[in-house]
Amino acid sequence: MIRPFDPREVLFLIPAFNEEGNLGAVLDELHREFPAATLLVIDDGSTDRTAAVARAHGAIVVTLPFNMGIGAAIQTGIAYALAEGFHWVLRLDGDGQHDPSDIHRFFDHLRRQPADLLIGSRFLSRAGFQSSWLRRLAIGFLCRLIRTLTGFRVTDATSGFHLYSHRAMQRLCRLYPDDYPEPEVIIMLYKWKMCVDEVPVTMRERSAGMSSITFLRSGYYMVKVTLAILIDMIRY
Repeated sequence: MIRPFDPREVLFLIPAFNEEGNLGAVLDELHREFPAATLLVIDDGSTDRTAAVARAHGAIVVTLPFNMGIGAAIQTGIAYALAEGFHWVLRLDGDGQHDPSDIHRFFDHLRRQPADLLIGSRFLSRAGFQSSWLRRLAIGFLCRLIRTLTGFRVTDATSGFHLYSHRAMQRLCRLYPDDYPEPEVIIMLYKWKMCVDEVPVTMRERSAGMSSITFLRSGYYMVKVTLAILIDMIRY
């Protein structure tokens, strides 16, 4: 059974790698929207001032010893949340592309209808930044693959704007995909018979720095994630 939603039990989790140019503004926005929120930044072995910026803007910081990847950063944050007694984790990126005001949509949804994973989808409302055509093509393919395998109509399988329930956290803290984890997480929760849903959000363009997803890495991403999804359908 999914625990009744209480916004006071939410940990805001921001995994970050070399995001000193964006992170301060993200944390300031979160503080304005949710003054009492607990903000946790997982510094994934950054070589810039990411950790210092996070502390200066009022976040708790856990620094990993080296760049371990997004999966390890999120898994660390979920483990921290469980250890500190939080019952929900709201994960958003540190690059400024996720609008903190959209978090109210997550909370409103959970007050009406429980879910173990809520995904913020940029394609439900088709407002704001929609990514490059190549990335949209890849996302569309993964969404169709997930729908074929599970029957779940997901529109933004690669979104990193997530809200996890306590029972999802209990499973994911022990087992979280390492690389490009978002589509795999959907499959894993489906296989564990948990509830997955989406809410509309507005994506913004990155204001500083560069995305880690390059043209060449997009090809690797598609092959790796497709194989991982197929394996997950058998494994779990």
